[in-house]
Amino acid sequence: MINDALRHRPTPALVIDRAVMERNVTEMAHRMEKLGVALRPHWKTSKMVEAAHMQSRAGCVGFTCATPDEVECLLDHGYTDLTWAHQPVGPPKVAFAVDANRRGRVRVALDSLEAAGPLANAGTEAGVAIPYLIEVDTGLGRAGVVPDQVVNLAGRLARLDGLEFEGIITHAGHLSSFGDDRSGLEAEGRAVGRTMVRIARALRRTGFLVSVGSTPGSTSTPTVSGVTEARPGTYVFHDANQVAVGSTDLSGCALTVASRVVSTPRPGEAIIDAGSKSMSSDSPTSGTGLGRVLAEDGAYADIWFHRANEEHGFLKGPAVATLKVGDMVRILPNHACATVNMWSRALVIGDDGTLDEWKIRARR
Repeated sequence: MINDALRHRPTPALVIDRAVMERNVTEMAHRMEKLGVALRPHWKTSKMVEAAHMQSRAGCVGFTCATPDEVECLLDHGYTDLTWAHQPVGPPKVAFAVDANRRGRVRVALDSLEAAGPLANAGTEAGVAIPYLIEVDTGLGRAGVVPDQVVNLAGRLARLDGLEFEGIITHAGHLSSFGDDRSGLEAEGRAVGRTMVRIARALRRTGFLVSVGSTPGSTSTPTVSGVTEARPGTYVFHDANQVAVGSTDLSGCALTVASRVVSTPRPGEAIIDAGSKSMSSDSPTSGTGLGRVLAEDGAYADIWFHRANEEHGFLKGPAVATLKVGDMVRILPNHACATVNMWSRALVIGDDGTLDEWKIRARR
């Protein structure tokens, strides 16, 4: 919403609807509780300690992080059961993994002996066993070993001192490629879950993590019996891409960028003060543009945010003619995680219309 308090704040501004955010957090926690699956949200989406507190109160078991700064920030705030879902390669990251495991339990992702060797040596020398998860590529085509190679790698990693095996991990980011084919997305999500459970059984061990990720897959992958943990991230705010793939509708989107029209220099075009420094550069799941313009009632407006310079956004479309200099608009970002990372603070609108300000941390 655009309330009176927001109208008196400088733009552009990153804005969170707290009630919507709290509903998202509660709904995901209840979903995983019903499935008997532990919830370990990916904190890279919010990078806000207040969000971590909210998710923790809702029942998450810990958090997932992408960077050392995120790990350190959460450790500093008392969250000591973390997954650093990245390969700690290079002396600084190896040293950080050792130090972090003196302060808490911070498991890392591994997909090769080359990444594991230096970490094992450092752990042995420090007298610290570094917990790790073997990363599996279940279709995204990013880091991770293909399913058929997991058992072999697990056997080779088990011979290294200084490490402690905790399970397997995957991120099914490729589910977003299904666009509006929700049934296809759900089928692929369940297939990812079955693949992970099959690997777990082939390892012939029990009691370890079978950890799956992605907000689009949260309604399918964790439903497979044998999956033990889910790591969705974007759900805390949702975004235009999550609406496009059917993970939510507009009522579930808590994060927008507030901006003002600063110029209407040509018929059919308006210029706003939110440019590329305010939005994610990530493309939409379908269509083009830097985000979706919302009407006053919260629906999509007949306006397209079709291009941007650093401090200027260019709007066009049938409804642009209704805009005048000074009008405020809201932009729903394509990708919440990357948009948040562009900002140092967010304005949070409470139920009573008052504004709070939350700091965005660990942006490196």
